[in-house]
Amino acid sequence: MNVIPPLDLTQQFQTIGDEVNAAVCAVLASGQYINGPLNQQFEQAFAHYIGTSECVVCNSGTDALYLALRAYDIGEGDEVITTPFTFIATAEVISMVRATPVFVDVDPETFNLDLAQVQAAITPRTRAIMPVHLFGQPVDMTQLMAIAQAHNLLVIEDCAQSTGAQWKDAKVGSIGHVGCFSFFPTKNLGACGDGGAVTINDAAIATRIRILREHGSRVRYYHEEIGMNSRLDAVQAAILQIKLRYLDTWNAQRQAVADRYQQLLNRVPGVVTPKPLPGGTSVWNQYTIRLTQPEGTSSGEWRDRIRQKLQEQGVSSMVYYPIPLHLQSVYQSLGYAAGRFPVAEQLAYEVLSLPMFPELSAQQQEQVFYALKDSLVH
Repeated sequence: MNVIPPLDLTQQFQTIGDEVNAAVCAVLASGQYINGPLNQQFEQAFAHYIGTSECVVCNSGTDALYLALRAYDIGEGDEVITTPFTFIATAEVISMVRATPVFVDVDPETFNLDLAQVQAAITPRTRAIMPVHLFGQPVDMTQLMAIAQAHNLLVIEDCAQSTGAQWKDAKVGSIGHVGCFSFFPTKNLGACGDGGAVTINDAAIATRIRILREHGSRVRYYHEEIGMNSRLDAVQAAILQIKLRYLDTWNAQRQAVADRYQQLLNRVPGVVTPKPLPGGTSVWNQYTIRLTQPEGTSSGEWRDRIRQKLQEQGVSSMVYYPIPLHLQSVYQSLGYAAGRFPVAEQLAYEVLSLPMFPELSAQQQEQVFYALKDSLVH
């Protein structure tokens, strides 16, 4: 039995392996492995792709978020509004700068911040809103920017899963005050290791981020403030520069995969397919369905049962995210009780991410479809 993985990077490497091998060998032969011209070339190329004047590469998507918060002097006593239905890094960096994450529930169809609830969460201590373009689907940035502008708030876009996604005619990462990207291997634009970037149109903030990522130093051995070591390896910059040329093609292939899933699954009882917002262009980092729980099943039990049945039929899947952030033990001190964010909590019990990668064939998708349909009735 051929097992379909959630993600298969080996097929991507078969396509670009010769280019990657040559680029990596050239870096190794150069002897310059940290910073240097390759990093600068990629920064320029990525800024051009996103549509900003500046890009600063760093060690990870987590560091990108942290550096953005530090550059805007967000810290103790400040609040940042964000979603509880995301990876821990989104809220973690807010805590790392000693600010307070303020959670707002999410929309049941897009899984993104419920913007209708953001307004009520704003207080005199609120400094920023950090939307997450989850699973590749953009937040309604028109509405969000209007809220932010009305209250003089920063917007820090978490674009970790959405490289290439658009809201109307603009790419995410170019609409808010700053965009933060991850190049973790599973992302649409993934390195062969960790990596991240900050995109911005403010040259002064970009300069400060560069200083912060270099131990608070503009000139070697002269330190202006406490910074960190968050440099991108030149090998990763070389690989990312190659992959960037293919990104739009891969994203279009992901869209085709998502369209096939929609056609196959739209009328399957018990399955709720994702519904992109009009005006948004998703890049489908994940294709995540909801499995409605039958009466008499406990929280998450039905989804976990279906997932096991799929695995038995050669279909691997993933669960993002089984415990919302407000219920994580690390955030109990914030005082959010179970039931505070009912949509996020329900999604945690119902979501299932099916195999999604550009090379996923129609035949493989049919295998996923029949395995899921069979699992739901047996």
